[in-house]
Amino acid sequence: MDDFVRVLLTGASGFVGSYLYEALVAGGVDVRCGTRDVRAARLRLPERTWVHLDVERPETLAAALQGCDGAFYLVHGMGQGEDYPERESQSARNFLAAAEASGVSRIVYLGGVLPQGQRVSKHLASRRDTGKILRSGSVSTIELRAAMIVGLGSTSWTMVRDLAARLPAMLLPRWLRNHSYPVAVDDVVWALLAALYSSKENSYVYDVPGPERISHRDVLQRVAALQGHTRRMINIPILTPRLSSYWIALVTRVDLDMAKELVEGVRFDLDPDEDSLWTHCEHAPMALEMGARLALDDETSSAVPSYASTRRVRAIGAEFATAGA
Repeated sequence: MDDFVRVLLTGASGFVGSYLYEALVAGGVDVRCGTRDVRAARLRLPERTWVHLDVERPETLAAALQGCDGAFYLVHGMGQGEDYPERESQSARNFLAAAEASGVSRIVYLGGVLPQGQRVSKHLASRRDTGKILRSGSVSTIELRAAMIVGLGSTSWTMVRDLAARLPAMLLPRWLRNHSYPVAVDDVVWALLAALYSSKENSYVYDVPGPERISHRDVLQRVAALQGHTRRMINIPILTPRLSSYWIALVTRVDLDMAKELVEGVRFDLDPDEDSLWTHCEHAPMALEMGARLALDDETSSAVPSYASTRRVRAIGAEFATAGA
């Protein structure tokens, strides 16, 4: 296992980045957090080391990456203008070039599971293209692909949680019959650390699925049950993805642009490759009910991650530090 003394964490204030930061620090890693607005970030989280970084501006990348052994690429522009796929691709090219010039030895990128043999949605295609660009260079890059991540702060989880909590009856468009493998944020953090410390020297792609193939309808029913609700399900096959997104934006805390992207991404089954990350390591991802229960319990906190989830991911970071000792 290689030693990573200092890493650059892009997307440090986002959902996954906030959890991952705690795990890295607990593992003894010097974490440099990249942000477009250093002043605002320092006011909000003064205990972190912040550096100016904007992946759309190549001139900001060299200083941010200087002295870093590894880097996590957790930025994406879903819902940020119609041209975000082109901007994401150029940002990935910018980052790869700077990482190569800076001598970074490992990039870890978190993308999304792709539908097999079906038309890929706009945001999943952009995630795919970003990973392909990052893996095209001389820096060893491990791309991880996840479907819905279950945890406080996840937009997908927020959508599911709100629908399950707020509707006495649910209108079920055809796409809710499709399946995926929801995965808990704790397991995603474990996977990201495993990718960072992997002894593999080339670039690879691994899916990081949850342990069970579940229809989106069943996810809603199970999450409703955990909240103490019984929901009536009404099949409406003519409800299009676009109409569904308006319904979701009305009922949940997810804005319309994001709802459109999320619904478009689940129009087909999201089944992982058989050769997932879990086939290469000794780790069993937690069941949906466990991840959902933890996420619901975390809602008592005003912070993301919550105190309880911070303790959990810190334990994961300490586990990797011990393994590498």
